[in-house]
Amino acid sequence: MSFIDKIKTEMYDAMKSGEKDKAGTLRTLLAKLKDKEINTRKELSEQDGLAVIKTLVKQRKESVEMYEKANRPELADKEKNELSILESYLPNMMSEDDIRGIVVAIIEETGATGMGDIGKVMPVVMQRGAGSIDGKTANVILRELLG
Repeated sequence: MSFIDKIKTEMYDAMKSGEKDKAGTLRTLLAKLKDKEINTRKELSEQDGLAVIKTLVKQRKESVEMYEKANRPELADKEKNELSILESYLPNMMSEDDIRGIVVAIIEETGATGMGDIGKVMPVVMQRGAGSIDGKTANVILRELLG
């Protein structure tokens, strides 16, 4: 069963069991995946699908932050619910300690000494993490260590 077929099946299951929030979130995800497929004019690989999900997760996190700042807890809760549904399709992310270990090792390997070297270190960190490193967390750690 392909990645997209699995999501479709779960969406139909959610619709049948009356889970409107989950069904709606998965419907949105499927639409984004279809858009990506149409734009690239090829069938999406699982990696491509994960990239789309990561984008949606990032958007939800930003929305939660904005809604909390605007004192709109009901909207923030809705986004958090969607966020948890979307995150369930992502591989397990590395812990902050694991990310710190990788960042330290790469700083030593590349000989990075200051903020000007972030552009040299960050791509290696993301490549070594192979999709299981949160870029924002890695960047914060990197700035902390080089700053």
